[in-house]
Amino acid sequence: MKISSSDKLTLVECPRDAMQGWHDIIPTEKKIEYLNSLLRVGFDTLDFGSFVSAKAIPQMADTAAVLDGLDNGLIAAPGNHDPNDRRTRLLAIVANFRGAEEAAAFDQISYLGFPFSVSETFQLRNANKTIEGSLATVEEIQDLCIKKDKQLVVYISMGFGNPYGDPWSEEVVFQWVDTLTRLGIRIISLADTVGLATPGQVFSVTDYLVRQLPDHIIGVHLHSTPTHWKAKVDAALQAGCRRFDGALKGIGGCPMAGDRLVGNMDTTLMIPYFTHKGLLRGLDDAALAASLRLATEIFV
Repeated sequence: MKISSSDKLTLVECPRDAMQGWHDIIPTEKKIEYLNSLLRVGFDTLDFGSFVSAKAIPQMADTAAVLDGLDNGLIAAPGNHDPNDRRTRLLAIVANFRGAEEAAAFDQISYLGFPFSVSETFQLRNANKTIEGSLATVEEIQDLCIKKDKQLVVYISMGFGNPYGDPWSEEVVFQWVDTLTRLGIRIISLADTVGLATPGQVFSVTDYLVRQLPDHIIGVHLHSTPTHWKAKVDAALQAGCRRFDGALKGIGGCPMAGDRLVGNMDTTLMIPYFTHKGLLRGLDDAALAASLRLATEIFV
């Protein structure tokens, strides 16, 4: 697929993914300072926090307090689709219906994100539910989002394979995505949860879904080492993907994977790469530099 500079690229910054598995608890005030600095950069979407079990992910226990400290003037209202509005939309991760209810109560949040794994082992680890049980939860959350004027983003975790020995194939991924879209889910993000994906897999899975679901948004949430990021990004771009997740300095990973974490895609590498291709514009360089300085203070 030819890349056109007229294509709109959605860049999702994921400080939540960077913070959630960090070894030291980050003070609430420091999180607020960091997130406000990221809001000033002008990312399309900020994956800022999660409403999940504090016992499972203690780093995220203060998400509601953090949200209360964010600059509402920099946050786009849910349902605002004005292309000239450069404010950032907020996304919160949830793992069950109770968490979704908590998140949906906040006017500032546009998106709820739900991790749906095609690996039975990982879905039990991550949500303490089977895949079928999680599908029922997705249906409940989707109904809630419609009532509350939110959008549900479903992350297909282990979307490119898994290390647990569960049955996996591209066809398995396609079947579950088809099931989810029949529930009305419009945004699907393919997650390379433990960094196993090859560029060939990224292209094959993403290309098929982009072609089969032209009225949906197919994104990628890739994890990669600093030496392999470009090939995966190129593969997704060539497949027609225009929604990319990343985190400054490439920090993060899923602590529920129980394995050595493979970092997120480094946003500081993707920004100049996408800008050079004419796919990204309008970010505040000074605000980005300030965010990087804060990231260096926090993630040490």
